[in-house]
Amino acid sequence: MVNYGYTLSSEEQGPREMGSNAVRAEELGFEFLSISDHFHPWIPEQPHSPFVWSTIGGVAMATERIRLGTGVTCPTFRMHPAIIAQAAATSQVMLEGRFYLGLGTGENLNEHIIGEGWPAYDVRRDMLEEAVQIIRLLWEGGEQSYYGNYFTVENAKIFTMPDEAPPIYVAASGPKSSEFAGEVGDGLIATAPNTDAVQTFDGAGGAGKPKYGQLTLCWASSKEEAVKTALESWPTAALGGELNQELATPTHFKQATQLVREEDIARKIVCGPDPEPVIAKIQEYVDAGFDHIFLHQVGPDQDGFFKFFQNELQSQLPGQASSSGSQRKAA
Repeated sequence: MVNYGYTLSSEEQGPREMGSNAVRAEELGFEFLSISDHFHPWIPEQPHSPFVWSTIGGVAMATERIRLGTGVTCPTFRMHPAIIAQAAATSQVMLEGRFYLGLGTGENLNEHIIGEGWPAYDVRRDMLEEAVQIIRLLWEGGEQSYYGNYFTVENAKIFTMPDEAPPIYVAASGPKSSEFAGEVGDGLIATAPNTDAVQTFDGAGGAGKPKYGQLTLCWASSKEEAVKTALESWPTAALGGELNQELATPTHFKQATQLVREEDIARKIVCGPDPEPVIAKIQEYVDAGFDHIFLHQVGPDQDGFFKFFQNELQSQLPGQASSSGSQRKAA
């Protein structure tokens, strides 16, 4: 069975808008939400970047059923892992057990702001491993201390604790990060239908654990309008290699995307009003082994996407059970 979710894109949506969209997604039967954690948006044209933990609190109070998690948080630079442990514990309490903590090694865009530099991936991975150890240690309860290579915790105790700790899902794409995710994570988060990443994750200890894949699309009333919107709103989809992790400011990303063309975006983002290409791309995720797929609509027309999902896409979603909540229609 495949579960379907919706992305709350904090780069494009303000905190109150994300709250309203979360309610709408719940009404439509989405099973879970993913919310991005940024200090900066990717490009200056993206108008928002609210504090994720405040927004999670608002969504928690506005919804009743839908699960919510970070997609993803970096617990090693902007915020000490002990603070992330406390924030996630509080979120799990507020959501009454509906929270999951998505973690990753971060992007220079958001993490360099504290002036501590931006080390190589292997160092960031080791830092994340320590952070996960600290978070889980604090979730055990009681007063805890930790003395590692990168982080220190002294006499810390989280008093507001959930009945059950949230699962930790780890973001990955390449072989190193996928192996790491399988070793330390309770699940996998990815942004492409990468079969090799899933197989590596499974082989490193992730077999049987949930696998979350994000599909970015742009619905509009015509394909031409959708491609134009995607190019304006999400040109970074066409950047290759490690640029998304390495560039430091929205201005740098704007400069890097100056040569991105409409045909480049159309190859990276499913664009237009036709449900068939969306279904075909979703099937790629299913075939790769993902059992949780969240849909990321880029551009300002979230309402148009919701109507498209309800009227044309929902009944055709691959892998859903006939009694699944994703079959429910909004009143």
